[in-house]
Amino acid sequence: MTTDNFRTLAVETAGAGVWLVRLNRPQALNALNTELLGELSAVLDNAEDAGDVRAVVITGNARAFAAGADINEMAALDMVGILNDPRQQHWQRITRFSKPLIAAVNGFCLGGGCELAMNADILIAGSDAKFGQPEINLGIMPGAGGTQRLLRAVGKSMAMQMVLSGQPITAQQALQCGLVSEITQPEFTVERALALAADIAAKAPLAVRLAKEAILRGMDADLSTGLRYERQAFTVLAATDDRNEGIAAFREKRKPGFSGR
Repeated sequence: MTTDNFRTLAVETAGAGVWLVRLNRPQALNALNTELLGELSAVLDNAEDAGDVRAVVITGNARAFAAGADINEMAALDMVGILNDPRQQHWQRITRFSKPLIAAVNGFCLGGGCELAMNADILIAGSDAKFGQPEINLGIMPGAGGTQRLLRAVGKSMAMQMVLSGQPITAQQALQCGLVSEITQPEFTVERALALAADIAAKAPLAVRLAKEAILRGMDADLSTGLRYERQAFTVLAATDDRNEGIAAFREKRKPGFSGR
């Protein structure tokens, strides 16, 4: 994967089946402008189509994952501009990404940055990370999924506290309320995320894809509907070569060689 065509991202192959995507607007604390979101959408398009890519890690830098949306861009938009904002299409593309997406978060993860991190399937946080939705301080509110994903991640009370007060929470608070799955020392956040991505990338790709989809569908469905989808996906996997390979490898006490078929 080349980064030659990207001005706001740095993309690299980080082991078998894993891409590492770094947000690269350090002068703006990685604020999410239209260009960055468009380039991120393009990277995820490429990752979606690449058969050898099985997981993606997204990160920022030591100071900030992303400190929010680009306020200068936002200030230039009136109601009609917001209705026609191309960034909404980019957000939808990020949400539709079907392969595992892991966010490695250090420093500030605020506003749009927090919304981006919540689009990831797994969040690994450095102990110095700060998560928040401070839009209320500007007389606005989250507009890229912040209220809805935060509610589902941390529950009503904490979501209300973060959105209505604009006050950030620490990495430890984020762990306690379920926003992140692990805390590491800041210098090891990306390393830990890449190790987890490599572990996932070694699994059967179809099983990983359908398991991710089942969990996401279950978030917005009643239990019986979620269970029904889970069973359908489980049944589909019975027809895959990887299912046969996984069972054979278990019986033969060897490491499986999954092909994605």
